[in-house]
Amino acid sequence: MTPRWWCCAAAWGGREAMDVWLEGKKVRLNPARALGKGGEADVFDMGDGRALKVFKPPEHPDYTGLPAEQAAARVRLDEHQRKLRVFPAGLPGRVVAPQALATDKKAHEVLGYAMRKLDGVEPLRRFGEPSFRRAGAASGRVVDLLRDLHRTLDAVHASGVVVGDFNDLNVLVAGTSEAYLIDADSFQFGGFLCPVFTERFLDPLRLGSTGTQGLVPSRPASIESDWYAYAVAVMQSLLCVGPHGGVYKPRSAAARTTSAGRVLQRITVFHPEVQYPKPALPLATLPDDVLHHLHRVFVEDLRGVFPYPLLEGLRFTPCASCGVEHARAACPTCQPHATATATPVTSVRGQVTATRLFSTRGVLVHASNEAGILRWLYHAEGAYRREDGRVVLRGALDPSLRWALQGDVTLVGRGGEVAVLAPGRPPDRMGVDAPEGQSAFATNARHRYWAVGGGLWRDGAYGPERVGAVLEGQTRLFVGPRFGLGFHRAGGLRGAFVFDAERLGLKDGLSLPWPTGKLVDVDCVFDGPSAWLFLVEEAGGRTLHHCVVVGHDGAVRASAVAEAGDGSWLGSAPRGRCAAGDALFCATDTGLTRVELRQGRLEAVREFPDAEPFVDAGCSLFLVRQGLAVVGRQDITVLRMN
Repeated sequence: MTPRWWCCAAAWGGREAMDVWLEGKKVRLNPARALGKGGEADVFDMGDGRALKVFKPPEHPDYTGLPAEQAAARVRLDEHQRKLRVFPAGLPGRVVAPQALATDKKAHEVLGYAMRKLDGVEPLRRFGEPSFRRAGAASGRVVDLLRDLHRTLDAVHASGVVVGDFNDLNVLVAGTSEAYLIDADSFQFGGFLCPVFTERFLDPLRLGSTGTQGLVPSRPASIESDWYAYAVAVMQSLLCVGPHGGVYKPRSAAARTTSAGRVLQRITVFHPEVQYPKPALPLATLPDDVLHHLHRVFVEDLRGVFPYPLLEGLRFTPCASCGVEHARAACPTCQPHATATATPVTSVRGQVTATRLFSTRGVLVHASNEAGILRWLYHAEGAYRREDGRVVLRGALDPSLRWALQGDVTLVGRGGEVAVLAPGRPPDRMGVDAPEGQSAFATNARHRYWAVGGGLWRDGAYGPERVGAVLEGQTRLFVGPRFGLGFHRAGGLRGAFVFDAERLGLKDGLSLPWPTGKLVDVDCVFDGPSAWLFLVEEAGGRTLHHCVVVGHDGAVRASAVAEAGDGSWLGSAPRGRCAAGDALFCATDTGLTRVELRQGRLEAVREFPDAEPFVDAGCSLFLVRQGLAVVGRQDITVLRMN
């Protein structure tokens, strides 16, 4: 039976609002006010300092054609009728707990709840991304927020509550080091067990002995499993790799196993036959006592409260020679007092010739390709600088900034504001939408595009020109040389469109194979008549990577999905990809992979293992006039494959 309140939402395809009742008053929720979307609920801005979380019913568009998810939604809604009415009081202030229940008109059915709205936040997951850390999220800040999170988790347990699904998307970081626990409706207390889990944070001791059902817990969550998940967060946040990251390459073919098999057999990054991820921070940047404790937890099954003194004693220092932050007496990755040796500008390995184009002692922040010409932005000596060394913005590294380059013009966005920095002119500022905090703007060699106030705009000869109508506050935007692509996922609405790079107007109503879970990363690369859209979602406890190839006419030419870390080209990091017509080059820690679009299918057709010394899963790729440009942390190298 369809809930009455959902009948109001059935018109969302026409961009109408839906109604719920809160504290005896009707509240109209407009998808343009959506703050985010998870696998089980949509979240809206109430405009009074609160957010409203509304649970997805079985009839939600995200569950169309998915009977298992529909059945799970029915079970969740039924339990919430009882669980949320007896939610425990007195939890620590860092827990974003229900403040008031949202119901149907007669207050019979619980539909969601109001809670404190957090502004200017980043999920803890971002601090485990090498690119985010490289952009200015210092290790000292990470330690501070881990300490704050430790105190909160300890207080939650003291209240007789278990988090259950502790993971790095359920922790939001505000300010410099305030860590908030969200999704409190899944907390475990009294007779209510936590029914959800995230595989990367799932305690192996909760699994059955055989593992025939995959990574599905057979034992309930506990204080011990919460602290196991916290230890995962510590490792992921400090090293940018989880305990089961890397690639397992056993010498014996009989020892090969799946990702689930690695968890069951405790084959971690400490295993000698696991190739440690190149973009991750070296293990040796942590002190021996911290590494020893992590080894005991993930390999030897030690459980219990994470020792707080290990966090108190962490003090990170950037190496003056290589820039790597470490918590040791001396840098473990270089010898700063050794005699310097010249690095060859050009080197050859097998079928690959590599030529170093640029190197900095600072950090490369952003790069783009305009008609085969590579442009880049780097940070050094306290300022952001363009490829010619020109300063465009002074200040420390800031990971909250979003960049775009257009000729000698630099655009920088933060939230709802973008500054256009042109040589010899004062900055020009413009307001833009900021879906989930991300500034909605993009550029190609000829135009700038931005979304604001329900419209898609571009710069014209006589001022801004309106390209077409989009969903206000919710549109993600990408553009290539020939055309652009945009989409939104807000509440019950899902939509996508394409637009020509030169003409006004857009074609909307595109039908894409949408993910159903929480979107955690998005990227898009263009070449010729195609856009390669990459989406990363958390769904059903797993991280899934999607690739959708969209033509300039809006037709879906191919799509594929893979589980993160499965060893495939799509299961690797969502960056490090470059389109070349109907082909795609993908950078991994083992070299390059060429993927081709063939009769509606995406096939990996060739490997370039000789490129392994020059690429990794965290670099960026651009096809330029000289060859394939590889933009790393401090170096730009051009590869030519024979």
